[in-house]
Amino acid sequence: MRLLIVGLVFGSTPFCAALEKDTGIIILPAGVVNVSSPFEIAATAHDLDIRGAPSGTTLRAAADFQGAAIFVAHSGQNLKFTGFTIDGNRDAIARAASLPPSDVTFARFTRNNGLLMENVTGLTVARVQFKNVAGFPILVSRSRRVRIEEVAIQDSGSQNARKRNNATGGILLEEGSTFFEVLHCDLKNIRGNGIWTHSLYSSPRNAKGTIKLNRFATIGRDAIQVGHATAVRVEQNDGVRIGYPADEVAIEDRAIPAAIDTAGNVDQCAYVNNHFEEINGKCMDLDGFHDGEIRDNRCVNSQTPDQYRFGNYGIVMNNSNPDMQSRNIQITGNTIDGALFGGIFVIGTGHRVSNNHLLRLNLAHCNEAAAVFGCYYAKDEPDMLRSGIYLGRGAERPDIAHDNVIENNEISGYKMSARCIAAAPGVSLAKNRVAKNECTDEGVLNARAGIRAR
Repeated sequence: MRLLIVGLVFGSTPFCAALEKDTGIIILPAGVVNVSSPFEIAATAHDLDIRGAPSGTTLRAAADFQGAAIFVAHSGQNLKFTGFTIDGNRDAIARAASLPPSDVTFARFTRNNGLLMENVTGLTVARVQFKNVAGFPILVSRSRRVRIEEVAIQDSGSQNARKRNNATGGILLEEGSTFFEVLHCDLKNIRGNGIWTHSLYSSPRNAKGTIKLNRFATIGRDAIQVGHATAVRVEQNDGVRIGYPADEVAIEDRAIPAAIDTAGNVDQCAYVNNHFEEINGKCMDLDGFHDGEIRDNRCVNSQTPDQYRFGNYGIVMNNSNPDMQSRNIQITGNTIDGALFGGIFVIGTGHRVSNNHLLRLNLAHCNEAAAVFGCYYAKDEPDMLRSGIYLGRGAERPDIAHDNVIENNEISGYKMSARCIAAAPGVSLAKNRVAKNECTDEGVLNARAGIRAR
């Protein structure tokens, strides 16, 4: 293996020559170095290890930087990036940008990223810090065997013309990336999504991934989004202030924030033992989620209802993707403590909703405060936003809730003793198994659970 040590002048011939090599170790120069154009990894690169200097390396996008990313690879095997900092100089180079058209990938659309890795087999990004990146600090497309670990990202992402977030700022794996792990990462002050997977409707789904033990603070869109994927496990992540700052929420795009969001066709996935606090949106949006597990998660809101401008249900099922049906979801052992509206919105069939603690529901006091919080979302369904568990007749597409098990749930909150479990017009509670649910109003201590509904 070839060892290449770069001198202090970053634009020097030795460094440029080093990046043209297809294997070996590259040690970056020490100090802060301005970068005006992307560094292209050789197309034949393999077993290439790019490291920061022992005394520290910061690669800073210059004010005249133009390009897709600081580092760009369009192919390669066993590429490794460790131990340096990328400063994207967002204030100088960011430009207002919308989301890409539905048939264009982010890799082809979004500029000013940190790392853009396409068609790579065997990618490691470890102990790299990113700050002030206008696009995505890490954008991985059509790649496999990806490990992103102990990465720190802060103050990243840009806006659209309305000064709302445009989903950028975090870690994106797209276009059928497989066998990936995102572990022990720390994301703070991210305008868009924190960690997410995405694919075009016509592309393969992302598959066989783990998103685990990551930390989030002040995320403008979703902390985690599993989009168009199969066999992804989201476990033991925690975060605070999801959907903030509120003025940057992309409400015109209906991008209501969620601690954990879902999009596209998503199955064989598990969201387990995640903990989030202060969510200006939903705890979990299960749009496209089916044949999977939601277990032992906790979402807590402790402030007054006026602090949650985009507050919503705790957990919501949806079916926007035409290739899926809402089927066979296990929702067990979760705690929703403080939701602006109801606890769980159910459509479809084959679900088990059991042993959940749904506390301090309907902070908005629907429908008595209808004018303040928009409680009549569906004019002909007055119970929709004021019920603990609501069995719906569909979401984006019709899908009547039937043959589901709703049992052993603790449900408390505003008038929950009378509004505990309800069904939409045309939906029969009798066609679902509803049993042994404990329904109380606010301020009742549940001795069995040991949790007070405040």
